[in-house]
Amino acid sequence: MKVNQVELLISAVRPDQYPKALLPEFALAGRSNVGKSSFINRMLQRKAMARISSKPGKTQTLNFYEVEKKLIFVDVPGYGYAKISKSERAKWGVMMETYMTDRAPLRAVIQIVDMRHKPSNDDVTMYEFLKHHGIRVIIIATKADKIPKGRWQKSIKEIKETLGFDPDDNIVMFSSETGLGKDQAWKIIEKFM
Repeated sequence: MKVNQVELLISAVRPDQYPKALLPEFALAGRSNVGKSSFINRMLQRKAMARISSKPGKTQTLNFYEVEKKLIFVDVPGYGYAKISKSERAKWGVMMETYMTDRAPLRAVIQIVDMRHKPSNDDVTMYEFLKHHGIRVIIIATKADKIPKGRWQKSIKEIKETLGFDPDDNIVMFSSETGLGKDQAWKIIEKFM
């Protein structure tokens, strides 16, 4: 998809704040600092649409980005960040669970995992939660440019095995640096719209 028009509609914490326009939505989930903002910026062809930070836990709301008046990306808080209070983490969890289980326009969750490492327990928990609730999942194995090409297939196999990957789901090797996987990710997203 050629992206010319992108707008941050709202940063929401409650369902009554969600956009009223019922365009197809795609939520972006991943542990803190996995590269969700970099993924969004590469997909939307923007340098700083989503704020990138080296400090985990920057995203604390559901950020709704309208793309070409055709779909909405929803950036959710990163999971697994230990340096916030348990009560704050619980609030984020309830906010994300409410959104993911109750939002009718949600077409799929784009779960971002770091290709350089075996998926964390939090990654597995998120994937199992999504599958339990019958939510489509698109796995983006990011940071492909950070490992040698010869290790790509081994890494993808490890991700699939660790998550208990459903063959009906999709997995895309991705690099926000080089753009690897961008076209493939858009094809899958467009198929689910």
